[in-house]
Amino acid sequence: MLNASRRDFLKFAAAVGGAVLANEAKPLYAESQMAPGPVRAWRTTAHEKFQPVQSPPQWQAGEQLSPLAIYLEPAATYQQILGFGGAFTDASCYHLHRMDPDARRALLSDLYGPSGLRLSVGRTCIGTSDYSTRMYSYDDTPEPDPELKHFSIEPDQAWILPTLREAQQINPDLYLFSSVWSPPGWMKSGGSMLGGCIKERWFAVHAQYFVKFLQAYADAGVKVKAVTVNNEVDTDQDGHFPATLWAQQHEMVFVALNLGPALEQASLDTKIWILDHNYNLWGRVADELSNPQVAQYVDGVAWHSYAGTPDAMTRIHEMFPDKHTYFTEGGPPAHLFGPSEERHPGQQPRYEHPYGTDWARWSSSFTGMLRNWARCICVWNLLLDENGRPDLTNPPRPMRRAGLVSIDSKTHELSYSGNYYAFPHYSKLIQTGARVFASSGDVSGVDHVAAENPDKSRVLVLTNSNNAEQPVDCRLGDHILRVALPSDSITSFVWENAS
Repeated sequence: MLNASRRDFLKFAAAVGGAVLANEAKPLYAESQMAPGPVRAWRTTAHEKFQPVQSPPQWQAGEQLSPLAIYLEPAATYQQILGFGGAFTDASCYHLHRMDPDARRALLSDLYGPSGLRLSVGRTCIGTSDYSTRMYSYDDTPEPDPELKHFSIEPDQAWILPTLREAQQINPDLYLFSSVWSPPGWMKSGGSMLGGCIKERWFAVHAQYFVKFLQAYADAGVKVKAVTVNNEVDTDQDGHFPATLWAQQHEMVFVALNLGPALEQASLDTKIWILDHNYNLWGRVADELSNPQVAQYVDGVAWHSYAGTPDAMTRIHEMFPDKHTYFTEGGPPAHLFGPSEERHPGQQPRYEHPYGTDWARWSSSFTGMLRNWARCICVWNLLLDENGRPDLTNPPRPMRRAGLVSIDSKTHELSYSGNYYAFPHYSKLIQTGARVFASSGDVSGVDHVAAENPDKSRVLVLTNSNNAEQPVDCRLGDHILRVALPSDSITSFVWENAS
């Protein structure tokens, strides 16, 4: 397939669209004479969740398009999809561990099984994160331990590793990556895991800390395929929970002179992802990857969505097309502020939808990520209780449901987030190894993304965030798919490649 930049395709599509509207259109695509296969469709609305659409619209030959049109060009291909998933935090694994074994198996199968969401990516924590039952590292000693004699992954043996092994049984192709929130306190300024920064004199030891973690997890039957230097390198969270501030220069030195060589010397094929933080820090990424000593060890960049916009990922891709893009954290899928929670005068809640109803917002976000080169989409905690706990944050964060799935601590009833309802339109239909391909067309309130799977089936996901039904024409070569998108909905279409 021809690889083309998204900017070039948008110019091309604009020219095509102008010709169509002027009734001057001619088939411009190589496959314009080939009839696409039958269309299947699934829909999520307030009344149905990923339900098959009865008698879905079919491709029909024709050139007369509505001004509200989306153009598909499968010959212009972009990134290869790694998969979709969530985070196996200590908090999530704790709740899973407390479930009845059959109920736990059923939930993990619903998330990672072939009949469920078919998630295929998972994030783990190297030691504690903010969503943990307690604060710990793998080498908690009162005095420095430069030889890491006391290193142990014993804290993960109770419920984290068993959960990961069970998830791997359900999906043997599960791709795991891992992130540090804080190294042991004795490596840091202030001697605490709560905020601060790592001291440069411990960089080589910290690199060995990564090596020991990867080897110990492998010995425990869990293969970790990528690591990030640290979760959210540009903040120490004011010491409210385990976190570490990494100056840009420190991250560069650590990757180039310590972590990269240490993984190499240990014959580990684990990939290194930098940043693991927000879109608005793309300038930092550009500086780091401009250094050849750093770039030689970096597979890609891990991104979060709490600040900035996803087009930052495209900026970096255009500068460094050989580096991959991964979305590694977004959430929580709930109100930032509840009715009784404090906020500044005049400040509005960030999200308009309560838990479990913001599927269109999440689908719109997923589309934006995929249209900006993200190879994977990994959201935050897989499972929390109805109050968003356990959570080490001090002072405590507001109580709110915030996991991909929420479990009631008393009744054990499960409830589901908006991103849970958005996921199947992507994770069940877009296969690992799929290629995103070009789609263009500016329809107010409608987001679109398309991909071709390894089996040659094609997927188009349309999200209508409007509060009214929206008609849209989709054009593929000289064939048109006329659809009516319900308000606040996600609709996915799948068809076989033209033959």
